[in-house]
Amino acid sequence: MPTLFTKIMRGDIPGDIVYQDRYCVAIKDIAPQAPVHLLIIPRTEISGVSAVEKTGDHQYLLNAARNIAEEMGIEGYRLVINQGEAAGQTVPHLHMHFLAGRDLSWPPG
Repeated sequence: MPTLFTKIMRGDIPGDIVYQDRYCVAIKDIAPQAPVHLLIIPRTEISGVSAVEKTGDHQYLLNAARNIAEEMGIEGYRLVINQGEAAGQTVPHLHMHFLAGRDLSWPPG
């Protein structure tokens, strides 16, 4: 069964897509934690970091983050990947949070 993110990428359900390339799509998070809060998602369904192969679309997540930052004129940002429910992963499809637009404290949570 396709994940929520796959359904958004296919256009089956609405999602605010702000970036896409051959390998990844970025959408606005529906519960933003910063003025800019995007989810960068590989087009290939991968359940999470623990299921990542040595090669594949996930390799392009960092390139997408850099491209998004350049396009938006953002110099400082945080990238977060949650693995598993205990870490806050709510959709079983690898994705990276791109957070920017305010000072981000440390430790994060």
